[in-house]
Amino acid sequence: MFNYNIQACVIRYEFPLRSKNHIQILQRYIRSISDIEYDDMPDIGHGPLLGALISELRPELDLYLVTDESVEVIAGSAHKTFRRIFYRQDDYLELHHNLLRGIQQRYETPFFNALRSYSRRPTGVFHAMPISRAKSIINSHWIKDMVQFYGVNIFLAETSATSGGLDSLLQPHGPIKRAQELAARAFGARQTYFVTNGTSTANKIVVQALVKPRDVVLVDRDCHKSHHYGMVLSGAHVSYLDSYPLHEFSMYGAVPIAEIKARLLMYRDQGRLHEVRMLLLTNCTFDGVVYNVERVMEECLAIKPDLIFLWDEAWFAFAAFTPTYRQRTGMASARKLLQRYRSDEYRVRYEAQQQLLDGDDSAETLLKTQLLPDPDKVRVRVYTTQSTHKSLTSLRQGSMIHIFDQNFKQEVAETFHAAFMTHTSTSPNYQILASLDLGRRQAELEGYEMVQNQIELAMSVREQIARNTKLSRYFRFLVAHDMIPPEHRQSGIEAYFDTESGWANDHLEQAWESDEFVIDPTRLTLYIGKTGIDGDTFKNQYLMDRHGIQVNKTSRNTVLFMTNIGTTRSSVAFLIDVLSKIASELDAERDEYSRRDEASYNKRVASLTKDLPPLPDFSRFHQAFLAHAEAGAVDGNLRKAFFLSYDADSYEYIEILDGKAEDDIRAGKEYVSAGFVIPYPPGFPILVPGQIVSADILLFMRKLDVKEIHGYEPEFGLAVFKQSALDEAGNTPP
Repeated sequence: MFNYNIQACVIRYEFPLRSKNHIQILQRYIRSISDIEYDDMPDIGHGPLLGALISELRPELDLYLVTDESVEVIAGSAHKTFRRIFYRQDDYLELHHNLLRGIQQRYETPFFNALRSYSRRPTGVFHAMPISRAKSIINSHWIKDMVQFYGVNIFLAETSATSGGLDSLLQPHGPIKRAQELAARAFGARQTYFVTNGTSTANKIVVQALVKPRDVVLVDRDCHKSHHYGMVLSGAHVSYLDSYPLHEFSMYGAVPIAEIKARLLMYRDQGRLHEVRMLLLTNCTFDGVVYNVERVMEECLAIKPDLIFLWDEAWFAFAAFTPTYRQRTGMASARKLLQRYRSDEYRVRYEAQQQLLDGDDSAETLLKTQLLPDPDKVRVRVYTTQSTHKSLTSLRQGSMIHIFDQNFKQEVAETFHAAFMTHTSTSPNYQILASLDLGRRQAELEGYEMVQNQIELAMSVREQIARNTKLSRYFRFLVAHDMIPPEHRQSGIEAYFDTESGWANDHLEQAWESDEFVIDPTRLTLYIGKTGIDGDTFKNQYLMDRHGIQVNKTSRNTVLFMTNIGTTRSSVAFLIDVLSKIASELDAERDEYSRRDEASYNKRVASLTKDLPPLPDFSRFHQAFLAHAEAGAVDGNLRKAFFLSYDADSYEYIEILDGKAEDDIRAGKEYVSAGFVIPYPPGFPILVPGQIVSADILLFMRKLDVKEIHGYEPEFGLAVFKQSALDEAGNTPP
C-alpha cells in the first residue's frame, strides 16, 4: 500500500500469518483491504489468499507463488492470480527470468516501437503526404522554423502507409492490436479501442454501435454535449434524468439512484421496459462528484437485467491505478459484479430477498429496497469512455473506449466495428496513437505512485487554504457536505478534512465504500463568492492574464482547479502564492473603499452568495416530439426536432431580455426550443431541440453573466418553432 517502487511480489510458503507490527494506522489500513477470516484456513490457502488480496489492491503487479504443496492442485485454482507457480527452491533461475520477463512485458509499447523503427528506415515517399520524412519542410525557404520547433523525428514518423511494420487503426492486426490488448489488461477491460479524435467521438461510437432508432436511452441531462448529439445521430428516444441541483454554487451534482429506479419502474408499469436500451451517466462529473457505480448497476439490473451502461469517465482515467478510486470505476465494478453473480453465496442472498419481498413488486416497495438482480437472467454489459489526455499521459484528443460486455462478441462486435469505421478518420494521427501506447506503459509501471502524489498534493492545497486566515477570508474549497446532500451520504461524513483533526483517512475510505456519491479530492472547487468577483472574470483577468494560471471550468461563484499526475510541489506553491497575492490585493482595495465602493462591493458579494438564479430542471418535450402519445410518456425524439430546425421557415426568434416572454409563458403560451442552448460555463444544455421553454429557464438565462451561450444570439433572440411547424411535426410518426 505504501511502497510504490514494488513491481513484483514473490509469495513464499510458510510466511507468518500475522504481522508483528501492530501500529494502529497500519491495522486500520489492513482492515480496509479485506474482512476475510483466515485463522482457521488451511496453510495451503494462505499463499493464494494473499495473492488475491494483493491483486485487488495493486492489479498491475506481477505475482509469483513459491509453494511446498502440490503445485498441480494450486495451479488449477490460482492461475488467474499468479503469473507463475513454482515448487519450493528448485527453479531460482527460472523465477529470475520470469521476473524480468514480467517487467519487460509491461514495458513493451508495440506501436510506439514500430513507429520509432519506421522513422529510422530509409524510404522513398510516393504517397499523398508531402510532410512525410519532412521533405516539404527541409527543402523550404520559409517554414524551416517548424522543424526547429518540433524536431525532425515527428516528421520522420509521419506517413499515410500502414505497412512497413505499422498497422491500421480501422482494422488492426499488428502493433496497434497488441497495444490495445495491453491497454485492456491495464484498465481491467475485456476489449479496449484507441480513439484519436477525443472522447466526444468515443461517445458517439459507443452510442451508435449499441442504440437503434426508437430505442430508449436514459441520460443525465447535464452530461457532455457529445452525448446529446450522439442521441441525434442514433435516432434514440431520449429520456432525460435530472441531477440534484446545487443552487448555492450554480452547478449540478449527479442523478440520484432513486430517480433512475423510478424512471425504469415507470417504463415497466407502462409496458415499455423492453424499449429501454441504455443508461448513460457521467462518472465522475466535471466538479468531482463520483457515483457508487457498483450499486447503480446492481439495482438497475434488478429491474432490467440486460440494461447496457455507458459511463462517461472522460476525467477519470487515472482512477484505475489507485484502489480507493478504482472501486468506483465502470470496468472494476463490472468485473466485481460478474464474479459476484456467479457465486453460490450471492444466489443465497438473492433468494432470501425474494422471500422477503414475497411477490411484492410494486414501485413503492422496490424504491425502498436495495435490489438484487436475478443471477439466472442478469448480463453485465458495461462501456466506459476515457480521455486519456485529460488525466494520464497522451497527446491532445487521445482517448480510449473500454468494454466489459458479456454479449459483445455475439451481438455487438459487428455494429461496433461499423460505428468505429463511421466516426474514425482513415488518416488517424500516429503520434496520438503512440502516446496512448506510452501512456499505458507509464500508468502500469508508475501510475500508482503518480496518482498517490496527485492526491497528496490536492490534500496539501486544501489544507493550506483552510489553515491560512488571510486566504480563508475570501476563499474556501467546497467539501462533501457542500456538494452532496445528506440523504446521499450514508456514512454521515461531511468532510474528509477539517482544521482540527486534519485528514482522517478512515473518513475518506468509509465514505468511498458506502456513500451514494463521493467527492474526488483532486477536484478543487474554490468558492470565491466573498471576493465579489464572478467565476469567469476571476478565471480570465485574475488567474490567466495576471498570473498565467490555467483552469478549465468556472461557475458564477466557483473556480475549479485540478491536480494531475504532472502536478508538482512547485505548482502547488505557485497556486497558493497567487491566491495570497489576490487576497492581499483585495484587502488593499477594500482599505481604500469609500461608502459607495463598499456598498457596491456588498452588492456584488450578495449577487454571488445569495441572489443566485435557481438552476432549472428539464421541463419536458413538446407533444409533437414525444416518442409516445400515451399519458405519462417523457422520452422524446431529439433527432426529429433537431432536423426540423434545418428548415429556416420552421422557426422564429423571440426576445428574452425584457421579461415579456416569461409573462407570456405564465399566461399559458408555449414556446418550444428549436436548438441546443448551452451556456459556457457551466457547459451543459439548458434547452434541447423540441423542449418546452419554461419561465425558470428564461429567468436563468437572463441572470447569467457568462459571455458564451452557444445556440443563443442576443442580436436575434432565442430560436423557437413556429406553431405551423409544430402542427406539421405532430402529424408525422415519432
